[in-house]
Amino acid sequence: MPFWPSPITTRDVAGSGVRPGWPTAAHGRVWWTEDRPGEGGRTTIVCRTADGTHRDLLPAPWCARTRVHEYGGKPYAVTPSGEVVFANLKDQRLYLLPENGEPKPLTPEGDRYADLLVRDGQVWCVRERHTEDGKVTRAIVSIPLNRDPTPLDGNPAPQDGVPTPLDGGSAPLDGGSTPPGSGEIREWVTGCDFYASPEISPDGRHLAYVCWNHPRMPWDGTELRVTPLTGGDPWTVAGGPAESVLAPSWKDDSHLYLISDSSGWWNLYEIGLHGDGPRAVYPAEEEFTLPPWRLGGTPYTVLADGRIAVLHGRGDLRLGILDPTSGELTDLDLPHTGWDTTLTTDGTTVTGIGYAATIPRSVVTVHTGREPTDVRDGGLVLRRDLRTPPDPAYLPLPQAVTVPVGRQQVHAFLYPPRSPAATDETPTPPYVVFVHGGPTAHADTALDLEKAFLTSRGIGVLDVNYGGSTGYGRVYRDRLKGRWGLVDVADTIAAARWLAAEGLADPTRIAVRGGSAGGWTVMAACCRSDVFAGGVSYYGVSALAPLVAHTHDFESRYVEWLVGPEDPQVYATREPLALVDGVSCPMLLLQGLEDPVVPPEQSAAFADALSERGVPCTYLAFEGESHGFRRTETRAAALAAELAFYQQLFG
Repeated sequence: MPFWPSPITTRDVAGSGVRPGWPTAAHGRVWWTEDRPGEGGRTTIVCRTADGTHRDLLPAPWCARTRVHEYGGKPYAVTPSGEVVFANLKDQRLYLLPENGEPKPLTPEGDRYADLLVRDGQVWCVRERHTEDGKVTRAIVSIPLNRDPTPLDGNPAPQDGVPTPLDGGSAPLDGGSTPPGSGEIREWVTGCDFYASPEISPDGRHLAYVCWNHPRMPWDGTELRVTPLTGGDPWTVAGGPAESVLAPSWKDDSHLYLISDSSGWWNLYEIGLHGDGPRAVYPAEEEFTLPPWRLGGTPYTVLADGRIAVLHGRGDLRLGILDPTSGELTDLDLPHTGWDTTLTTDGTTVTGIGYAATIPRSVVTVHTGREPTDVRDGGLVLRRDLRTPPDPAYLPLPQAVTVPVGRQQVHAFLYPPRSPAATDETPTPPYVVFVHGGPTAHADTALDLEKAFLTSRGIGVLDVNYGGSTGYGRVYRDRLKGRWGLVDVADTIAAARWLAAEGLADPTRIAVRGGSAGGWTVMAACCRSDVFAGGVSYYGVSALAPLVAHTHDFESRYVEWLVGPEDPQVYATREPLALVDGVSCPMLLLQGLEDPVVPPEQSAAFADALSERGVPCTYLAFEGESHGFRRTETRAAALAAELAFYQQLFG
């Protein structure tokens, strides 16, 4: 079967998207970040003023990106006067950007910062510190906006990029020794392995935050704690080893909102300052957030009248307005079927990143009111990921399906081929099974040009939310506990067999494709089954011991949850590199050479093992790329190689 002609090119996919993210609404303006593939993949900050004018705040080579946890998060915050504080990628320092001036450094080199909150003339945030011996520590600190980073509060400047201790050491402060505005960086809480979501109470007396320790990840077990800023010890308000508590927000001086999965679903709760009177605001077998791989997410936001804009659902999350007094939840009538967990409000409007199958990810502002009719014109679109989306006739329309795997039902989204060039005589098509990364992540139904690039050429896509994916409750998420390399692989293989059994795909022309943890599943599935005609792995994991030894701190103990304590015999039954003799299909492996999450040696070792066995394998490595390709030329080259691979498999 020849591929259908398609107007969607590799250049369209690689260079047209700007990935808008992390909106902030305040003072009649909206700020957000944009990635620029054509500018080396750098991230800038854009501001839309009240008159509708857009302005780029950071010219090249500035890049607003934090490396905390390596996955980063929201890299900026806005001050009450409209200035911007941001983390710069190259040196990881925080800078203050005046409205009409040059960035001014606030912090020394050597440390990293994320989850920024501006309050009372200071930036409150998570600080991550790396020492020469490889140790990583984190704390919640406050940084005066008017401080001069040189000299550093009496400390010598850092030499050769080595962090210099601040505030005389790393012991927690008692909250009373350094008055705000003194110019010093203050360390308020430390001692836990991880921190997130610092929030100051309205009266300025208490700091709330989320913390957790190895080997847990934030979707496993966290604690919401409160520290009195006038002195005294912190206490735990909610959470524990088996409860994921996320996204605290102050309702008033003595109550907080939070999201907890204590019911088995991430629901919204109200709780007293000392953990008293917890109440589910809207109990439902739905998720009100997604896993916090990156810091700074806001899955809900409180309006000026006390109502709450929330995201909720299974799989994709819808936007609704929740009355916490009556418990009434009203979904807004909008064309956007899903939203990123990055909501913001100026009190009366809600701004977020919305999407749909034929609508690019967009910065959208919605006017809210007491009546559904107060939602105006489906929201005001401030920026689209794609300036000129393809003709909708070439875009695939997802169908939510479930695949039976034993007694389980595995969730997936089916994207049949779609094009004006299709005819009734078109034979049963080839398919590519997509496997998302994470593995604690999920596939959504946002317009995705990578999928459209294939479906518009006659290649179908099945995007699998295998066991362990989020969006379907904790029980579904915990299916992967201790069984990574088994459950994800079995679900992926079953999805391919389901495509053939349903007559949707040509059984001889089904490929599998994924990145990072999805790359692991791709390689393992090709090792354990002959159902696939070929496999494509982007920066995938092939061996566990090197991953445990060399990956970054955030995920350094994740394998314990996914597989179990380090055991060479168990590892040999799971990892693709040990099972490589089972691969009989061609493979394409793509890798960034500056990847701190999955080092290049992982893909290279698997490619070498395949070559030694005579299995066709192409290994492509890209200079200057990290975990996730950002440059236009890299993304275009990778996609062109992938299409050529499918042409060979399916042609």
